Amino acid sequence: MHDVHDLLRAAAAFLTLHHTEERLGDPARRITAAHAEIAETGTYRHTTEELVFGARVAWRNANRCIGRLYWHSLCVRDRRDVRDAKDVAEASADHLREATRDGRIRALITVFAPDAPGRPGPRIWNEQLIRYAGYAHPGGGVTGDPRNAGLTALARRLGWPGGPGSPFDVLPLIVQNAGDRPRWFALPEDAVLEVALTHPEYPWWGSLGLRWHAVPALAGMCLEIGGICYPAAPFNGWYMGTEIGARNLADADRYDLLPHLADRLGLDTRSDRSLWKDRALVELNRSVLHSFDRAGVTVTDHHTESLRFLTHLDREEHKGRRVGADWSWIVPPISGSATPVFHRTYETVERHPAYVHHPEALARARGEIDEILV
Repeated sequence: MHDVHDLLRAAAAFLTLHHTEERLGDPARRITAAHAEIAETGTYRHTTEELVFGARVAWRNANRCIGRLYWHSLCVRDRRDVRDAKDVAEASADHLREATRDGRIRALITVFAPDAPGRPGPRIWNEQLIRYAGYAHPGGGVTGDPRNAGLTALARRLGWPGGPGSPFDVLPLIVQNAGDRPRWFALPEDAVLEVALTHPEYPWWGSLGLRWHAVPALAGMCLEIGGICYPAAPFNGWYMGTEIGARNLADADRYDLLPHLADRLGLDTRSDRSLWKDRALVELNRSVLHSFDRAGVTVTDHHTESLRFLTHLDREEHKGRRVGADWSWIVPPISGSATPVFHRTYETVERHPAYVHHPEALARARGEIDEILV
């Protein structure tokens, strides 16, 4: 926050919330101390307990997340002393190792140095810690993930030699210190667990060479707690199968696999009326769940997660807290009306603490901010 009065108000509101929910008594003394620190330095430092509470409540407040039932179990790694790009990259690799646990995925966040007056915190340009490269062809088309074509081109301009050129080359992390050029850092192999996709009925499926990574660690959102912005705070839960099978691998502007799979399945693709897209989509999602289960990697399905979300709603309502939700994100991208979350309405409620998409972070993830490279 740029206005000191806004920061004072935000700090008081958060500290009051923390003391109220955690039953810590009157927050007046803590608020007074924070306000004095702000008056002297222009900012204030959260205690470890405040940081943990803030990160967890930010997950609870995430309107687009269906998996909030376990918000209170989020593990928080306090790395606020880390600012250097190389150290951020190494700690991010450690985050992935700790979150992965040989496939038993745990919900985890690593919080790096916050923004402070005259001293911005580090930035991770990648949208997620693990993303696949998208190699744009001069004549059109992309090998890999088209969503990451801009960031892939930026990484190449920064000196990354590129991977083998497969559709699933793991991008390096692009990390930037305040005032410096961004730098690229390859993720160690032992930090990236991937699942090869097979199918419970079609032996030929494995020969397609499809795979996906196990940990969806978001890295481009800012964690905002009590007026303090933590611009580098990668966090993860675990995948819902549809995120991979109905979006990442199926969307026409991503891997666009449905036409190829329909052809291999022998479906009639001459007209959408044959529902070939729907049939191929179901088989692709079956493949994801089957493969993750076979590999012993945590994944949930959209039917289970829909029921868990309703449990979350009930728990929060019993505590007197309204739950904000974005219907278009909560309802799964496949078989929506077959899930209970479809048959009700929701209100988008903007609350803090929160994980926030800033426009400049979205531009960085697309590789669009590169004036500093000149």
